[in-house]
Amino acid sequence: MRQGETVSETVTYVVGDVHGEANRLSRLHGLIFAYHQNTHPGLAIRIVHLGDYVDRGPDSAQVIDLLMALEAQPGICVISLAGNHEALLLAAVQSNSVSAYRTWLGNGGDQTLNSYRNRGLSSVPPAHVDWLSDRPRIHVDPTERRIFVHAGIDPNTYPAEDDSIYLWTRSDRFFHVENWHGTIVEGWTIIHGHTPTMDGYPEDECEDGIGRRINLDTGAVYGGRLTCAVLAPGREIKYIYS
Repeated sequence: MRQGETVSETVTYVVGDVHGEANRLSRLHGLIFAYHQNTHPGLAIRIVHLGDYVDRGPDSAQVIDLLMALEAQPGICVISLAGNHEALLLAAVQSNSVSAYRTWLGNGGDQTLNSYRNRGLSSVPPAHVDWLSDRPRIHVDPTERRIFVHAGIDPNTYPAEDDSIYLWTRSDRFFHVENWHGTIVEGWTIIHGHTPTMDGYPEDECEDGIGRRINLDTGAVYGGRLTCAVLAPGREIKYIYS
C-alpha cells in the first residue's frame, strides 16, 4: 500500500468493447490482476465492462462465460453494462422475429451463433439470455463524479432520457465536451465505448472544468487493442492493453 491510500479506497478498471475476443479478454483480466497486485496491493478492486461482449469476433459464448465466472469470484466488484449488440441479440432471441434476427445477423450475430453451434447448441442458452437481460444500462459513481456507459449520454437531457441513448448515441452534443457547459454533467468524467477510435488508442477529450470524455473502444475486433483504463485514487489515468 502506498502513502496516502487506505484500504477503503477502490481502484477501478474499465474495459472497452470486447466483441467475442475471448482469448484477449482472458489475457486482459490476467494483466489487470497482476497490475493490481503489483501496484495497488491491499486496495479494493472494481472491474467495469462497457458492453458489446458479443458479435463479430470468434467466441462470444466464451466471453459471456468468462464474465459470469468473474462475477462469481469473491472479493471483486464486477459491473458489466449492456451494449447495443446485447440489445440486438436479445431482441432477436426473445421475440423470435424474422426482422429482428435479420438485423442481428447482419451486425455480426452470425459469428455469435457460430460460437454456440461450435458447442453443439442451436441458439443462445437460457442462462446466457438471462445474464444478458440483467445487464444495467449505466453506472454512476457520484463520489468520483464518473459515469460509465456503453455509447454515451445526452448532456442536455440526462438523466431524463431514453435508455436507447446509452446504447446507441454518437451525437456531437456528447462527443464535444465543450457542449457539456451549463449541463448537469459539467465537471464529470464519462467513460464509454461503442465508437471505435481511429488510431487504436483510447480517445481522451478534456476541457478544463467542463468535463472529460474517455472512449475505450479501440477496435479490438478489427485488429486493434482491447483496452482497460485504470482509475486509481489520486492518480493519472493509465491504460492496460491486450
